[in-house]
Amino acid sequence: MSSGETGASKIKLYSVATAFTLSIGFSFYGIKMCVPYADTLTILAYRYAVACIGVVIWRIAAGAMGVLPERKPGRPKKMLYMTAAFYLLFMIFQILAMFFATSIEGALVYAMVPIFASVIGRIALGEKATGLQTFFVVMTVCALLILIILNATDIHLNVTGLLIMTVSSLFMACQNVSARYVRGVFSPTEISETIAVGGTVIFVGASLVRTAAKGSIGWLLEPLHHPDFVIWVSFLGIFCILLSAQFMAYMLAHMELVQSTIFNSASTLVSIVAGVLLLGEPLEWYHYLCGILILAGVIGLSTAPAKAENEGKSLGDDISVK
Repeated sequence: MSSGETGASKIKLYSVATAFTLSIGFSFYGIKMCVPYADTLTILAYRYAVACIGVVIWRIAAGAMGVLPERKPGRPKKMLYMTAAFYLLFMIFQILAMFFATSIEGALVYAMVPIFASVIGRIALGEKATGLQTFFVVMTVCALLILIILNATDIHLNVTGLLIMTVSSLFMACQNVSARYVRGVFSPTEISETIAVGGTVIFVGASLVRTAAKGSIGWLLEPLHHPDFVIWVSFLGIFCILLSAQFMAYMLAHMELVQSTIFNSASTLVSIVAGVLLLGEPLEWYHYLCGILILAGVIGLSTAPAKAENEGKSLGDDISVK
């Protein structure tokens, strides 16, 4: 984190990080509640449709109140689109991987995102983690991997699925790096809006194409007859796509890359705790041990001193050079 952050801004920053962690953490439960009523593509289509509706409502309300942010001309929009594209490619490959790998295998690979992001960030942005930061990252990731393995009832490794999931996780890491790079030029709101609109075009479009192929729209509209589906898919669209994307972009704009990405690990812990509390899943000794290690790693990484000059490369620097 920048050394110039004030106490108030730190409180806001960690409040956003907490909101991000809880939003992503409870997405697992939300998906579980939607699965009985629709398949993966249909759930994704509705999630992004809700997120896009949220964007439209926000822009109308902000315009009416006169607080709509000014869009500065001359900015390289391709970098904004690339940042959103990395996130959407992450989701596309994640879905594809689930045809070959189990969710447990996917979680194992996804747990490596902080390490992938740290390596890519060092190459692309020049951000270098200190020895203490690296220790906390490794401790958190190792504790998370152990927790996922011990929590799994059965693991069957599928090479194809693992490779696709690895590509998906690399896209997620690239999205984190890209969002960090465009900080100061594109706002978190612009990034989340672009992701929501792009996802709507891709996933709603794919769903409509499949509907046309089936020759009937009834099965696509059927989930809307269930209040539970409407409630939870709205939660997934607003909190787990629109707001979480904005939260993450805000974190990446004000935290070092390695600090921001570690909150994904904390969200996985929240998912497991949610399963225990809401789905009645058993709570074992390793949940406590690994949970303590993960929290210690996240807190330690967030408070570990960093090099004052380690702000990393940004799009604003490149524009100013030109």
